[in-house]
Amino acid sequence: MSLLPSSTEILYALGLGERIVGVTHECDFPEEAKAKPQLTASALQHAGSSAEIDRHVRRSLHQGSSLYSLDADMLERLAPDVIVTQELCEVCAVSYEIVARAAKRLRGDPRIVSLEPSSLEDVYANIQTLGELTGTRVRAEEIVAGLQAREARLLADVNGKPRPRTLILEWTDPPMSGGHWTPGLVETAGGEPLLANPGANSQVVEWDAIAAADPDVVIAAPCGFGLPATLRAVADLEEVPQWRDLRAKRERRAFAMDGNAYVNRPGPRLLDTAEIFADAMHGGSGAASRFGGALQCV
Repeated sequence: MSLLPSSTEILYALGLGERIVGVTHECDFPEEAKAKPQLTASALQHAGSSAEIDRHVRRSLHQGSSLYSLDADMLERLAPDVIVTQELCEVCAVSYEIVARAAKRLRGDPRIVSLEPSSLEDVYANIQTLGELTGTRVRAEEIVAGLQAREARLLADVNGKPRPRTLILEWTDPPMSGGHWTPGLVETAGGEPLLANPGANSQVVEWDAIAAADPDVVIAAPCGFGLPATLRAVADLEEVPQWRDLRAKRERRAFAMDGNAYVNRPGPRLLDTAEIFADAMHGGSGAASRFGGALQCV
């Protein structure tokens, strides 16, 4: 059972699609994952603006409420041998505590695997861990080798090019800069991460600090937002003077990106993300077009 969109992608890449008995309501890649039983639901029933969502999330966390529910009855019926979950972020997925509590009801003794990636290297390790646990070690090694080869090619492609100072916005209201694996992806793509928090949670930054930092490139990729929702969030920023006055925006080096499918999902598609970042920073590779128009200049 996969309770993370990223682990669902990893398990399918390992060739284990038929063995997955349940997923989350957010597991939408590959397409076949949508047909699996869904065990989670979001407490955010009605999507609002970025500011409204942020207020709801902060209020729920302050009150000790979970942002997600887990169908414990369905979990019991499906009786998985392995449950893949996380403790990294209580905003991004159902919490480990909820999963562990529900698992105690099961007749068997399922293995609960918590994935905690904070870098691209951690994602490689997670792929290998799931490969070991599921008897697909060789396939896991092949996947990691392929991703590492792409990483090496990208590093070679950007070697010697100017390294634009790049701000990744993982939320827009309030603005939050990239954390965990995202700054490393910026570096792999040939940029210098700006106002970032590598290896740790995304952090709120002030618009005055963003204006003072004067990024060469800005990529808005809000957590959980596809490209249409990101474009709406960026449109709301037109009311922010510091955003309108950014040099990156004036020079058409500000972009909206599908954060849900790429930036915020620590699975095999993080190399897609790095290549799209490189396209935004340096141009010419066509990565944004190859990945279904995941990037749009704003």
